[in-house]
Amino acid sequence: MPHAEPLLTPPEAARWAARSGLPLASDRTQAVAATADHIHSVVAVLRELDFADTPPAAHRAAEETHKVEAHDAAV
Repeated sequence: MPHAEPLLTPPEAARWAARSGLPLASDRTQAVAATADHIHSVVAVLRELDFADTPPAAHRAAEETHKVEAHDAAV
């Protein structure tokens, strides 16, 4: 759900970028601020999801590593 006011304004985006050593051209600050707000809203939704019964990705990767593959030599 979009929020009414942006969390990051274009001037703040420019200030944070400059502080990080990545100065933005003035025509990019609006897009960067909008993108940051969108990312923030997606992360906020993900934080609300309940992953209590979901094993960590490392668990799945370990299962995949230990699978025995059947190879077919037919061509």
